[in-house]
Amino acid sequence: MYRAVAGLLRPLLRVTMRRDWRGAEHLPAEGGFIAAGNHLTNVDPLVFAHYLYNHGAAPRFLAKHTLFAVPVVGWVLRKAGQIPVERDSASAITALEPARQALAQGVCVGIFPEGTFTRDPDLWPMTARLGVARLALSARVPVVPVAQWGPQDVLARYGRTLHVVPRRTVRVEAGPPVPLEDLYGREDDQEALREATERVMAAVTEILAGLRGEEPPARVYDTRRDGDPHAAELAARADRKRARRAARTERDA
Repeated sequence: MYRAVAGLLRPLLRVTMRRDWRGAEHLPAEGGFIAAGNHLTNVDPLVFAHYLYNHGAAPRFLAKHTLFAVPVVGWVLRKAGQIPVERDSASAITALEPARQALAQGVCVGIFPEGTFTRDPDLWPMTARLGVARLALSARVPVVPVAQWGPQDVLARYGRTLHVVPRRTVRVEAGPPVPLEDLYGREDDQEALREATERVMAAVTEILAGLRGEEPPARVYDTRRDGDPHAAELAARADRKRARRAARTERDA
């Protein structure tokens, strides 16, 4: 099923985007590893997966559990071996077990450590969750930082309109694995988890700075401190969605 989906999507992505791919030599040739990337827009997973797949790694992604309830989409995700995660709940820790098993079987696991689109106004990575660190320290596998820049030109953050004419250039680059060996086995230590997370995100940000040709901000954006500029917009969108669903239910009753 994975190959069938990839066979459909790869030609489409080649036609709609120009590729500028770098750093594939840093992807391990064998054994399981984590590919950790920045998150800009809904196009990211396709671009990220395309990059990894074309370089010999068929990734399994940690995805929001709600996506698995979407007709057709959920079926495809399950058949392709993707891993559901219930964020902000105790089961989020349990959800890492399938990811650990996949890594033990030599599979590449893709993850966006921020957990959602960055809220940074200039699209730099924001403060990440601890899941990538917990997974890396318990599984003791390499974490390859991957940065991408350009998907936001194809589909804006929270946008609904694809921009494919003219084709936009999408840049993706992998860096060398992040040194975490000194922290292995400390997945229950909050200090170690924070340190590992910061190392991973610093590596991703450094690569992204090279792709953008810009200096990253001195302070990492943190929604707990800086707020969420999109919160009101997303809440209003959710309200409209619920209203449409209620109207359909009433109409069909």
